[in-house]
Amino acid sequence: MTVALRPSQALRLWQQVALTEVRANMPDLSMRQAAILLSVYLDPPPHTVRGLAAQLGVTKPVITRALDAMGTLGLVARRRDEADRRNVLVRRTVKGALFVERFGDAIIARAAELPTIGHG
Repeated sequence: MTVALRPSQALRLWQQVALTEVRANMPDLSMRQAAILLSVYLDPPPHTVRGLAAQLGVTKPVITRALDAMGTLGLVARRRDEADRRNVLVRRTVKGALFVERFGDAIIARAAELPTIGHG
């Protein structure tokens, strides 16, 4: 399925979803944290700090700081890889899965409110 949006419509959708999140007092994730979270939940596991750093083009300490914040919120969990102790595995949590699913639902609901979205 392809959804055709003009730039102004795409930005309006992003704005409306952001407003919905803020009004609902949802966790205030940075763009980097959101990118990491979506990578963990949308891409097949396993996820490692090293792999996420490579995917985002940042250093491992940058990923670690983002994961610290998201771990405090209960959106992800980390543990040492028993097979290779040098790796830190990033795991999904129930709270994180529910957050991502609800976020997806919010996007769908707001997109449905946009006028004249072309499907093709």
